[in-house]
Amino acid sequence: MTAGATEADREARATPALDGLITDDQGPQVANADDPAGILRSGLLAGLDPGGLADRFGTPLYVYDLDLVDRQVDRLRAVLPEPVELAYALKANPSLAVVAHLGRRGLGADIASAGELATALRAGIAPGSIVFTGPGKGEAELALAVERGIRAVTVESPAELERLERIAAAAARRVPVLLRAAVSDPARHEVVRLIGDEGAGKFGMDRSDLRHAARRAARSEHLELLGLHAFGASNVREADVLAEHVAATVALAVEVTREAGLPLRLVDAGGGLGIPYRADEAPLDLAALGARLTAQADRWRREPATRPMRLLLEPGRFLVGPAGAYLARVVDRKTVDGQAVAILDGGIHHLLRPALVGQEQRIHVFTLTPGGGGPLPAGEAAGSVTIAGPLCSGLDVLSRGAVTAHPAVGDLVAVLDAGAYGFTEAMPFFLSHPIPAEVVVVGGRAELVRPRLEPETWLGWQRDPGL
Repeated sequence: MTAGATEADREARATPALDGLITDDQGPQVANADDPAGILRSGLLAGLDPGGLADRFGTPLYVYDLDLVDRQVDRLRAVLPEPVELAYALKANPSLAVVAHLGRRGLGADIASAGELATALRAGIAPGSIVFTGPGKGEAELALAVERGIRAVTVESPAELERLERIAAAAARRVPVLLRAAVSDPARHEVVRLIGDEGAGKFGMDRSDLRHAARRAARSEHLELLGLHAFGASNVREADVLAEHVAATVALAVEVTREAGLPLRLVDAGGGLGIPYRADEAPLDLAALGARLTAQADRWRREPATRPMRLLLEPGRFLVGPAGAYLARVVDRKTVDGQAVAILDGGIHHLLRPALVGQEQRIHVFTLTPGGGGPLPAGEAAGSVTIAGPLCSGLDVLSRGAVTAHPAVGDLVAVLDAGAYGFTEAMPFFLSHPIPAEVVVVGGRAELVRPRLEPETWLGWQRDPGL
């Protein structure tokens, strides 16, 4: 596992029951040119000519199809029972336009920093619909959450609970809180067996600390314990695993709040709803997930302890991942030891995930040049083209052997399913290349939402003290 991987991309360590990793024998990831469920449809991106997008906004470029985001929201809501609410996980894609669009659809926000809180508020999401999760919250961040009156602060440890209580007391406020459970707790039984040590050591509290924190919150005049939060695993495409995680989290929440003598009002089961990245991966069965959660909700309504409870899900990747593409242009074409290599003007400095978790994503070549897309030159391995970026690093490879077309200089290459953990999970300042623009497409109209940033801009932010 590469050092520095985010919580959202820890699926690289998941067991095969949760998610398969790409290996050398899993075959090329060639995009389907007519994929009604994705941003690539009939050779177009979000219904628009990729060449026109590249000419207008430059390359590399991120493109987000907000109409497709709407369809993902509608598909998910259609299967969820009434007690379930949605809060968009900003970590997946914190672009203001994307967050604001989801806010207008009535979603709350799951944030993990003061910066994400500022984004959610500027996007028009009401403080009462925002939950603050994540380890390592600074005192200034906790104070800001208290000041803004958000829906709940997820508390990661007894020490964080103590800090929050002190800040709330100083502000003469009563702060709603959720206690985060570590998924390595043995009480999580089957979920723990499936996801191994995904949450061990860093996230949440074990059973003993949960009980202690719940009793302290129950006694406090400045803390209002609503329930529990637990994150299972990232990019889960098995409905049974997701449903079992919800059931285990609710059961633990009932136990902890009952021991503290408090009613259970909210359970946050986190996100983790997955999407396929490989052509041979099956998507999440939403109907099966809905059926499992509906059956659970029927039981909750029959039990006094869970009847008033609301369940919060925090989808991020599921909503925006399929709706995004990273578009780059071929700037060089060569053959090395019989292997065709296409060099792009963009790479892992803008889209780090393939290198970070060791999983390639589907790629599509748009042939724009005369002779492009034709047969491979003599001596090259048929159907095997390496797609790489411009960085001085051997890690800067987006795909090995995943493209059958013959990309020529001037052609465009789109990395699909890049709407989540793309732009802001990258390392854009490495080698001082331009930072790509972001564009959203709604109703067939493309709008620039974040301009391209040239190196001269951030060079101007710096100074030489002449020491």
